[in-house]
Amino acid sequence: MDLRPLEEATLYDRLTEEGLSRLVNKFYDLVHQHVVLKEIFPPDLTETREKQFAFLSGFFGGPSLYMEKYGHPRLRMRHLKFPIGETEARAWLECMRQALRDTVPDQKLREDIFAALARTAVHMINTGT
Repeated sequence: MDLRPLEEATLYDRLTEEGLSRLVNKFYDLVHQHVVLKEIFPPDLTETREKQFAFLSGFFGGPSLYMEKYGHPRLRMRHLKFPIGETEARAWLECMRQALRDTVPDQKLREDIFAALARTAVHMINTGT
């Protein structure tokens, strides 16, 4: 357990590795069922879950698992092959908001995580739809 003051604790410290795992798994359970997103993602989300966990670990201030295994995330470049419009970004955020509600009891932590991810989701938009 990290004993740094809350204002110095990273999102990863506050969420914990176990909490991040629960969040990612719940999120992809929701994605798999979402009418818009299930068409974009592969049917088997095992690798996607692993990569998301690795990315979010570093993104939230924890271990740089993604960088160590895959190199720099280059998020926008890696997502250009997928048509991501406002509809897809909103659907992604809708699933993430629900996953946060279902797995993170701390409201302030949910808000902080969602704010960070909302900025990223908007950055991923690469079409006009």
